[in-house]
Amino acid sequence: MAQIDTRAALSPDNLALLMAVAQCGSMAGAARQMGLVPSALTYRVRQIEDALDVLLFDRRSRKAVLTPAGAELLRSGAQWLDQIDALAQRVKRVATGWEAQLTVAVDAVLAPSVVLDLCQDFFQTGAPTRLRWRAETLSGTLEALQGGAADLALGVATDAAVADIQTAPLGTLRMVFAVAPHHPLAQHSGPLQDSDVRAHRAVAVADSTQRGRGVTHNLLPGQDVLTVPSMQHKMQAQLRGMGVGFLPQPLAQPHIDAGRLVVKPMASGPRQVPVAYAWRRPAANAPMGQALRWWLDRLEHPNTRLALLDRHD
Repeated sequence: MAQIDTRAALSPDNLALLMAVAQCGSMAGAARQMGLVPSALTYRVRQIEDALDVLLFDRRSRKAVLTPAGAELLRSGAQWLDQIDALAQRVKRVATGWEAQLTVAVDAVLAPSVVLDLCQDFFQTGAPTRLRWRAETLSGTLEALQGGAADLALGVATDAAVADIQTAPLGTLRMVFAVAPHHPLAQHSGPLQDSDVRAHRAVAVADSTQRGRGVTHNLLPGQDVLTVPSMQHKMQAQLRGMGVGFLPQPLAQPHIDAGRLVVKPMASGPRQVPVAYAWRRPAANAPMGQALRWWLDRLEHPNTRLALLDRHD
């Protein structure tokens, strides 16, 4: 009997043949269904078994009953055939201008639930593009876009001026200086001076940049600092009284309303941070990908931009 290799044995045609045998319950029935003579079908089944070095059907009864190995092959094989069909559809769709993957870098100050809403809406379009979400902070958000690790960056500084990068305003983020009720600064009367704050530990979110030491905001010279990996960690540290610092007002508001955080006015006045979103300009004469265009269209809606800044569920 001529040998076939393992990959040839697991071809889509051979998997379809094995599925027909399992569904019909006999070699003869499967042969009739597939328009083959029984001996030809039996020969192909034995070739597949020899290539895999397993028995796929128990031939002790008159019916063709799958062995455990055969059942596993058909279960996994059905999934693989589905993946082949999905791949064929994806290739067809990508050929129409959809990117194979779109990576979105999202700064820690934005509302993750709104980003998930946007991802869900995107999936409902049936687009073939895979989405990847990168969590970034401070200068790392724009750096991901500059370095080619992201296609779209949400929450970058509005003063970013980089060649081949285009930006649009996302909005202005309101920041509040908040402390736990049991923190010493909670009892301070009047606006806080820098000298009042310097004596207490600050909580800062680490810059996700891979180049250099990154940037910091609102830290005073000589001030102790606890650096944490995300905005949620910063919030938790300040709720515990482990340090102080500015927080996005929409994120902190539920804790302020519940009395778990106390907002203290600063002598320097309120802080508002303008933020933007950014993307790379297509090369000359190159069309913009359909997935990126979808996201940019959604970001043009004022309600979408406002939700990204304010709706911290």
